[in-house]
Parts: sequence; structure tokens; C-alpha cells
Amino acid sequence: MTGPLPDPFADQPDWAPQPPRPLAIVPATERVELRGQRVLVGLPGMGWRGDLRADDRVVQSARTYVPVIPEHEWYRAEADQVEVFAPLVPVERVWVETIGSRPGLDDARDTGIRLVSLDGPAHRTPTPVFEADAVTGRRVVHVEGGLEHRDLRAVTETYSGAEGDICVRITPEVEWYRWAWRGQSPTTLEVPVHLLWIE
Repeated sequence: MTGPLPDPFADQPDWAPQPPRPLAIVPATERVELRGQRVLVGLPGMGWRGDLRADDRVVQSARTYVPVIPEHEWYRAEADQVEVFAPLVPVERVWVETIGSRPGLDDARDTGIRLVSLDGPAHRTPTPVFEADAVTGRRVVHVEGGLEHRDLRAVTETYSGAEGDICVRITPEVEWYRWAWRGQSPTTLEVPVHLLWIE
């Protein structure tokens, strides 16, 4: 063998794991499952409200509506099996967060000002936690061994862990919200920041 050895990391951008797949936001008028999905409501040109969950479509007087519940109420209803009030929003004013496809290696992350269309809600690509200015309370994705763990919240800012890693403590969203409605402290997991992205 006379040539140099091949670089096993040549096709990797660096040592960090691949980022999670970004969110894709689609109209609820499309054929998408709604029950339990994160949704945004609003009007094109006006604005959007998030941190909501949807239930199955309802038809009344030939119009289709989506029951929309604030996310903390959704978790309380599911965890405690209680009824909660869900206003009916016309289906054309509801957009659903779905998991998009992984961008190509050549797709660079946006930096600086990013202009969007007001015709529909926009969502940013996942941001590495180590690039964020604050993370407590934010939705995060934990990527480990190629698996994406979602529906998590950061409960601390970055800190130096016992092993010397820069870490953040995270918890499942249901425990994040249970902390609010019951005062019950969540169980947390210490995760190095290079494995976390803000959703």
C-alpha cells in the first residue's frame, strides 16, 4: 500500500452528531393526523400563536373545525384523564407541526436576518443549544446514537457537569407541565450540550 490512508471522517462536517430533522409546518386542511399534534393558529398576514395541541376534526353545519387546546391543558387532560375546554377553530386557520426531511449537507444554516412569507407560519431549523443565549423552558431535541428524542424541555441553563462537560438538564414535557399544575418537581436528565438542539 503506497497511498495515504483514507480519512474515516472526511464526509462528516465535524465530530458532532447530525442535527435532528427540522419541523415542517403544513395546513390542517391537508390529510394529516391531528389528535395530539402541535399546531399553530392564526391568519396569513396577521400572525401566529403556538404552544397548542389539536384534537380530531369536527364538522358542524358543513364547516370543519379543529378543537385547539393550550399545550399545558392538553398534557393535564391526557395525564389526569379530565375534560378541558377546547375552542373550535376553522380548519383553514390551523397549521400542523410535522417532522420534515433532513436537509442536505450543502444546506447551510441561516445566520442573521431571515425574511419569511406571511402567507403561512414559518419555523427555524434546529439550533444547537451551545449557540443559544438562553435555553430554560425551551423545547429541545436530544439526539443520541442517531435517534431523535422529542417532547422535551430544558429545565436549566448550561453549566459545567460533574465530568467536566458543558451540560443542560432536560425533562419530558409532561413532567414540565405537571411541575406547573401540581408543583411536583420533574425528574431530569443531564445531557451534554453537543447532543441537544432547540426545536
